[in-house]
Amino acid sequence: MTRRRLPPDERRRQLIDSAARLFATHDYPTVHMEDVANAAGISRALLYRHFPSKPELFAAVYQQAAEQLLVDTSLDPDIPLADQIAAGLDVHFDYFEANAKTVVVANRLLIGDPAIQAIITGELAALRERMLDVLGVEGQPRQLFSAVIMSWLTFVRVLTVEWLEHPTCPRPVLRDVCVGALLGALEPLGDRTP
Repeated sequence: MTRRRLPPDERRRQLIDSAARLFATHDYPTVHMEDVANAAGISRALLYRHFPSKPELFAAVYQQAAEQLLVDTSLDPDIPLADQIAAGLDVHFDYFEANAKTVVVANRLLIGDPAIQAIITGELAALRERMLDVLGVEGQPRQLFSAVIMSWLTFVRVLTVEWLEHPTCPRPVLRDVCVGALLGALEPLGDRTP
């Protein structure tokens, strides 16, 4: 087979895309670096030059997914908060369902990996800042709202991973539970907005 020489960034994207497809459809322990190299049409040696280990490759896949989720979920201060949250949750649920194996691995099997923790923390922090900006909360109240929103984002992540593993309710009910939890948590803070 003739291999095409690619610039490093393009090769890296190709490897991440190939790995993402495998991690999305196979259990993490069954995906081997050789499988990724074969899927990308390259040698294992070339794969290892870009990603020295499977956890590092998985972290790159998960980072790309987190970045895309942030692109796909935008907030608009002119739309009611509940509608924006519901729409954002639908985007997240779409990704989580389509990539259930990847999400469960990141949030269960590899949750202790510092790279995975950093990706999750970064994604949650970016979502929190966006929500605070849409709420228009400034000054001292922002700290309180920030803590409530981060707690809610963590709640949503834990609940969604649990739902992926044990789908005990329809997705619209899951979304309504998440929206209701946020609105309920923010209600007592209503008089603290600027």
